[in-house]
Amino acid sequence: MAEHSVNQGRRRFLTATTTVVGGVGVAFLAAPFLKSWQPSARAQAAGAPVQIDISRLEQGQLIIMSWRGLPVWVFRRSPEMLQALPSLDGNLRDPESRNSDQQPAYAANPHRAIRPEIAVYVGICTHLGCSPTFVPELTPQPFDADWKGGFFCPCHKSRFDLAGRVYSGVPAPTNLPVPPHRFITDTLIEVGVDPEGAA
Repeated sequence: MAEHSVNQGRRRFLTATTTVVGGVGVAFLAAPFLKSWQPSARAQAAGAPVQIDISRLEQGQLIIMSWRGLPVWVFRRSPEMLQALPSLDGNLRDPESRNSDQQPAYAANPHRAIRPEIAVYVGICTHLGCSPTFVPELTPQPFDADWKGGFFCPCHKSRFDLAGRVYSGVPAPTNLPVPPHRFITDTLIEVGVDPEGAA
């Protein structure tokens, strides 16, 4: 009887030891597998917010930065440019930017911006992904005799005004997207982060 209880104790000990060793082994094998699900440092950096210094940005000047592999345009509109925007409403497909996917709520206004003079857009044509050319001059152009400044896509002739709104009758279906962004200071913008308290 005593011999039988000794064997039971030994059996329990061996079972518990095997379970613990097996559990440790599974943890060691699972750790690299689970770690492979995490984005690499390069991928994390590619999706990280980008800061843009606009302290030297002149009226009518454009800065191009890269965020998540996309070109982001930041430019300063002059008072004349801002004044010309309402006159184009009749020529635009969606002058009031009713499609909420095109901009965050804090940029759903006539300028499509947090501050009217500073514009921030993703610089990719919404037709087939070409990058339009910045043509800020409020003068007639070969592609538009009544040009009031904006963007012209050389690939398929789509046009956007200086608020990134698409013209009617061109291949591009929607306005240029406004990426999430905020002003950290008066001269520093962070793209990829919404302003504090924004929905």
